[in-house]
Amino acid sequence: MFYRRLCLQLILIIVCVGLSFNAYSEALTSVVKDNKGEPVADAVVFATPLSGPVVKPTTPKSAIIDQVDKEFVPYVTPVQVGTAVSFPNNDEIRHHVYSFSPAKTFELPLYPPGKGAATQSVVLDKPGVVVLGCNIHDWMKAYVYVLETPFFAKTDADGMATIADLPPGEYDVQVLHPRIKKSSEGKKQRITIAQGNSEEMEFTIKLKREWRAMRAPKSGGGAYR
Repeated sequence: MFYRRLCLQLILIIVCVGLSFNAYSEALTSVVKDNKGEPVADAVVFATPLSGPVVKPTTPKSAIIDQVDKEFVPYVTPVQVGTAVSFPNNDEIRHHVYSFSPAKTFELPLYPPGKGAATQSVVLDKPGVVVLGCNIHDWMKAYVYVLETPFFAKTDADGMATIADLPPGEYDVQVLHPRIKKSSEGKKQRITIAQGNSEEMEFTIKLKREWRAMRAPKSGGGAYR
């Protein structure tokens, strides 16, 4: 009798673990290409549910945008509304981070190298794109996409992005990129995610030419200012 009861308990545990594992096991993999068929890196793919409330984070979220070799790293960062972003300086020079974007206007005055600057976080409390710059180094630029949905991912060098743990339902799936043209027709699609299924999508988008300020020339000391 004891062994029979023990076996029943083990079966119940296995079933419960399996149910919890499969509750949100659906995933959406997207491939983003340009109109020449080349993969597009640093594209943000996000899925907005068409029914039900948008999932809000239960605990404060955070993200880091570093400053390395006089560049923002990463170049593109997707976050959910309410995320606190910090800006450590891992260069050997000072930086001055700012944004004039409607989604978030802020300024972190000139501060020295070191992780201590990471305590200067900025909470991104409105959806939209936040364009970052450095008041000292004009070529430094980065983009933060502040999204209301928690379902998003960024493409890698092969143009692939996977959004995991999607609840079943209908979604509008959209692509964002710093160089995407407003006239790009392939940046938004609709999809239905079924229970237990993973889906794949492909996006073809049109990109503008990239323009960035040139880096400062090397000084006599052999380093960029």
